[in-house]
Amino acid sequence: MRVLGIDPGLRNLGWGIIDVIGNRLTHVANGICHSAGDDLSLRLLSLHGQLTAVLAQYQPDTAAVEHTFVNKDGVATLKLGQARGIALLVPAQAGLHVAEYAPNAVKKTVVGVGHAAKEQVQHMVRMQLPGVVLAGADAADALAVAICHAHHGAAGNPLANAIRKASA
Repeated sequence: MRVLGIDPGLRNLGWGIIDVIGNRLTHVANGICHSAGDDLSLRLLSLHGQLTAVLAQYQPDTAAVEHTFVNKDGVATLKLGQARGIALLVPAQAGLHVAEYAPNAVKKTVVGVGHAAKEQVQHMVRMQLPGVVLAGADAADALAVAICHAHHGAAGNPLANAIRKASA
C-alpha cells in the first residue's frame, strides 16, 4: 500500500510518500510544492500542477491530509483553507480516498504526545523511516501524516483499495 501524506500550505505544501507492507513502513519520497507571487489564483494553480505531477510520478493508493488550524488572522486562515482545498482535490481527482487528521492526532501517533514540537516530529519521522532525507519541515509533517494514516486508515480496507486501483 502506497500512502501519500500532505501538509497543506499556500507558500509551502509538504508531501511525503511511504510504502506500507504489514507493519513495515518504507520511505519512498518527500518534497515541498512551492508557490510565489501575489496572485492567489496562480499560486493555487501552481500547487495543483505540482501536486498532480507528484501523484502521476509515484502513483499512491490512498492519501491523507492534515486539518488546518484556525489562527487569529482570518484572511490568512481563508487562504490556507484554499490551499487545503487543492490538497484534497488533487488526490480525489486521481480517484483516491482522502482521509483527514487533526494535527494533534498526527503528533500523538508519531511522537506519542499530541502537543509535540516540530523538532520532535522530525526526529520521530527519521526514527520510523531510517535513512530518510527530509526536504524540510513541511515534508516531515507530510510524512508524519502518511505514517498516521498507515496506522489508522490505510491498512483498514486493502480490498477496496485494490479494487479502486484495478479499475483506474
